[in-house]
Amino acid sequence: MTLSIHPSVGVARLGNSEANDFCVGPTAIGGLPYDVDTNYQPTGPVTSFKDECGRIRRQGQVFKLYDHGIEITLDSPNVANIEWTVHLANKKAAWYQYSELKGNLLYGADNSYSNQHVPFRNPNVADADRQSLIIDPGPRTVSGRLQSIEFDEASVPPSYLHPSFPTYANGSGPENGTAVTSLGTLKTDNQGRLIVLGGYGNAGGDEPLTSYGGSDSWHDDIADGSVFCTITYNDSTPSQTLSAWVIVGSPDFAPEIVNISTLNDTMFDVGVREKNLLPDMYSNGGYNSSYQANYQRDIEPIIKRIRAYQWVANVQSMTGFFANDFDFADNSEANKPNREKYYNYFRQLDPKVGNTERPQEQLYSEANGGQIPMMPLNSGSNSVSNDTIEKFLALDATQMFLLGQWADGKFDDDPSFTPYPVNPLDEASIGNCVGLPMCPGIEVTWSLQNPTIYAAPYTIAQEQGLNGYDNTGLTPSRDECEGGGCQPGDLTKRMACPWQADFFQCTIQYVNFTDTTVNKADKEVQIVTVKKESWSLDGRPLGETQQLNLTETEQTSQPLAPSYYSYWWPPQSPWDVLSGENTQQGQSANHLPAGQQINYARGINSFTQMVEHWSALAFIRDNNAANPGYAYFTETERNNELFSYKEVGIGQLTGNSADNETTIPIFFIDDDSVSLSQKGTKGKRMARYFEERAFKRVKIADGGLGSPRSGTRARR
Repeated sequence: MTLSIHPSVGVARLGNSEANDFCVGPTAIGGLPYDVDTNYQPTGPVTSFKDECGRIRRQGQVFKLYDHGIEITLDSPNVANIEWTVHLANKKAAWYQYSELKGNLLYGADNSYSNQHVPFRNPNVADADRQSLIIDPGPRTVSGRLQSIEFDEASVPPSYLHPSFPTYANGSGPENGTAVTSLGTLKTDNQGRLIVLGGYGNAGGDEPLTSYGGSDSWHDDIADGSVFCTITYNDSTPSQTLSAWVIVGSPDFAPEIVNISTLNDTMFDVGVREKNLLPDMYSNGGYNSSYQANYQRDIEPIIKRIRAYQWVANVQSMTGFFANDFDFADNSEANKPNREKYYNYFRQLDPKVGNTERPQEQLYSEANGGQIPMMPLNSGSNSVSNDTIEKFLALDATQMFLLGQWADGKFDDDPSFTPYPVNPLDEASIGNCVGLPMCPGIEVTWSLQNPTIYAAPYTIAQEQGLNGYDNTGLTPSRDECEGGGCQPGDLTKRMACPWQADFFQCTIQYVNFTDTTVNKADKEVQIVTVKKESWSLDGRPLGETQQLNLTETEQTSQPLAPSYYSYWWPPQSPWDVLSGENTQQGQSANHLPAGQQINYARGINSFTQMVEHWSALAFIRDNNAANPGYAYFTETERNNELFSYKEVGIGQLTGNSADNETTIPIFFIDDDSVSLSQKGTKGKRMARYFEERAFKRVKIADGGLGSPRSGTRARR
């Protein structure tokens, strides 16, 4: 008997809808989540991502138990009980400050947090008290059919001696935002499968926000942790305990659109190069140059992902890379020049250590003559700070190897290809997450590229086993990338806190492309007035004086010009999308015709508004999903009722009334709940929701938020 849990690393997603109004995650990369019935069984692709109040439904992760490919449930012969134990935690407040690639040990020990002098979040909390900064409700256990338990303070098991939840200065809640009181819910379906649901998108703190990386005293309900399953039998067969991991991320607002390099690609790459996953492809420290790739399995997904970016980002230079100007599946020698030309437009990876040649700092390709941005045209994992620079994206090493085999003609076009030895559920759960770039990322970060955190391919190494932290609780500052396995909370602790602040800025990036050693430089703008005096007598000039007065100096850190307009991870944080309202009522609320390309987050104009109103964002969905190959993605389910709209004449800005013949659209949030309640039935429900929840308006630090990540506040 060989038992296993799948997925080995699951992904649940936040939502602010009611506890029992949820969907479950997709079972294929780029698939939609599923609605469930009263037994929590999938009934079909999700019909609505939001409830009637405009709140986002949580997305649960289903975990299943298998024996040699056959699923084991409570209905299976000889199964007496299936017990699941999950330990979720959030370590963000106890970890180091948000620091791009600083701390990433793949760049060598010199890049450790201590050597790079990265400060801790909440540095005023003494070492002896830092465990209290962790949100650690302890483990939760469920078994049987249709059971449920919450990760809240009321449900802490008596055996867990060191639980911790956020505390606030006034004792009743944070000065800003909403208190985090739960990290999610465990459920079982009617056959004993596990469903992990994340938290409710709450975030709050006593101190005002200070930057896109977050602020001291803040917590959010992002989390991750261990999953254990113990199965017992009706006969003398010994019980067995298995383990997996779960990540709770932000909502996936465009689930059918997949990143060019996904978290599945990252784990596959680590498995191939570091964990002996495919010795026929990679062994003894190198790739096998005679390995045969498969077009359907290895190459076509990359091309399809490039094509899908057009629905969430304006990257015109990438359109030629899915134009089928030649037959991508033709492995003939005659077609080889076309394949090689295509391949040569993809930039190679920077070496992690000993950076002498740095292809990821290069924007334009000169390989085929002419000038065109190299592929993929995304920001790299650090186009922001001047430490450990990585300006532009490259595919991971295994993706590039397979693309190279394709270019060289070492591939077949057999649709009946042999799948890789990875369970499809393992691929599906993480295949809709960001794999690259990671700065630090969206769901998780660059620690997932480090082989040290894996016990085996696609398997997270765990520091302790079932109920291993009952007596000690979790440790706040150990770095799992140094070895020893992961604790709950380790995979998400490097992310922004609150997550919504970074989500607001993780969109576009101005990237310098001429200086490999600089991303941002200090820019000083001085505003000077001139006072000029002149004398004359009978029209005869007698002299003049001139006085210069410095009236204002503004200093900012901005991307060094010349720069290029690039994107971070459009499938997770869309930027350019199509409006999709097709009714008179819908367009009246949306203020746009159908089919207009617009800014995705329009109307959410600040970090603070994103913290409060993230659930107002639209989901991007294929309206023609029944006909693969002819996609039409538009916005759906945007909470248009929240936003007001004006057309502002440009003359109001220039002072020239003649300019008012041209207007610019302005979307903004009307804070008047009375006005919101007058916008139909949904508006009334939204107004009631805002009145009932204990949200406190988020304040900004006196010094402001500083320069945004992109270096600009213009949200074109």
